[in-house]
Amino acid sequence: MEVERLDLGARHVAGVDEAGRGPLAGPVVAAAVILDPLRMPSGLNDSKQLTAAERERLFAEILASARVSVASASAAEIDRINIRQATLLAMTRALAGLDHTPCHALVDGRDVPAAWTTRGTAVIEGDARSLSIAAASIVAKVTRDRMMRNLCRAFPLYGFSRHMGYGTAEHRLALGHHGPCPYHRMTFGPLRQGSLSFD
Repeated sequence: MEVERLDLGARHVAGVDEAGRGPLAGPVVAAAVILDPLRMPSGLNDSKQLTAAERERLFAEILASARVSVASASAAEIDRINIRQATLLAMTRALAGLDHTPCHALVDGRDVPAAWTTRGTAVIEGDARSLSIAAASIVAKVTRDRMMRNLCRAFPLYGFSRHMGYGTAEHRLALGHHGPCPYHRMTFGPLRQGSLSFD
């Protein structure tokens, strides 16, 4: 995908992806990455296809060799504007945070954020088709996982470090016993329905 844009005259192409659309708690995190074609990390792939150790290695290599920006939208923002709009907001923040404005941006999914001033292309399954998007998916995933592990230290009753806020049986049981914390998305699933008894 990047090669096509470079062939069309774009000098710098960014990949943009997110992590955390589906969980019941925590932020949605987006990353924007402009890879250096002379310093490409080996083994770039969709973050979901990599082990945690592989993601951590690639995360360090990407940060050492590429231009990277990471941004998020909070659980409160997700509740206020919905997850789709919050995801687009996080992507817009990530792209705006790059220290070099790309000529073109490739974004995973079906939507190009309307607020982007950079020309963009939506790429279905982009994390498997674009190295820049794959790099962004790794950065977003590792960053969000670290955020959720930090959140687990503040709210240990929910086990965030094990399920990263997704609606696992363990998480739903903890919600039934303890109710939500300030980082839960109150417009999602059982939280929205107001029934927190899952045992």
